[in-house]
Amino acid sequence: MRFDSLSGLTRCRALWAALLLSIAMAAGAEPVPVLVCYPGGPVNENDARASMDEMLRVIERLGQWPAQQFTSLFSSSLSECKQLFDDKRPGFSILSLGLYLERREKYDLIPLVRPRINGESSERYRVMAQPGKFDGIDALKGKSLGGTPLDDADFVSRIVFEGRYPVLSFFEPKPTRMALKSIRAVAKGELDAVLLNQQQYDALPALKLNSPLAVIYESDAIPLIGVVADKTRTQPQERERFAKAMNSLCADAEGARLCALFGVDAFVGVEPSIYSEVIKRWNPNNKAAGQ
Repeated sequence: MRFDSLSGLTRCRALWAALLLSIAMAAGAEPVPVLVCYPGGPVNENDARASMDEMLRVIERLGQWPAQQFTSLFSSSLSECKQLFDDKRPGFSILSLGLYLERREKYDLIPLVRPRINGESSERYRVMAQPGKFDGIDALKGKSLGGTPLDDADFVSRIVFEGRYPVLSFFEPKPTRMALKSIRAVAKGELDAVLLNQQQYDALPALKLNSPLAVIYESDAIPLIGVVADKTRTQPQERERFAKAMNSLCADAEGARLCALFGVDAFVGVEPSIYSEVIKRWNPNNKAAGQ
């Protein structure tokens, strides 16, 4: 009995020592990086980092984390985002859908929440040209195509065009960081067509173009992606906690201001099956549901 009680006491002391050590390590730990990627957009990176830092402070408060628990890593460069993934291995990230699809298997990425914008959690992409100039997208073979989404040619080819129109070989691609520049170039006849995402398309009426553009291709509804977690570097309770904080972000007084800044109504939950179709488009041989 004495042996058993001493053994139990020893185990108890060991567990207590481990707990104290983990608390001490957490107290002195470096901030956890949250990678934010916005490839192709006309973003001032200093402004974006400042806004993301504000958002992380609200998330810390909502999730009852210590202040400065998280720090943001931001890039609008696709190649830099990929390098940051490899170098930093962030537990949580805010990504474009193309980056998620490319990196989901390598980093065991799990979608946690996705944004709802103007009441929708999906978007459509449209190719626009001067009215009557082209019968359809097939007539654009070898023609110039501009737009910010072209920064990720694989995503546009596989997901937006469903593998039927490879960007780099079917068109003469003209990627840009300024959607307005490409839109005006098409209106003036300096560019044959432009690819717009949903937010860019919705903003067209405000431009009041002298020569309105016509849609010659419209994608089906493509699900938006938001926060994803690296399953191997986060625990289930951490993922649940982060997701709950994001779910309540836009209902918080301070968080609502930041959501409005990003044009987001709310962050909503994700069923993995939402991404099944785009995963199959990305890799037709992969029949697994999005996880």
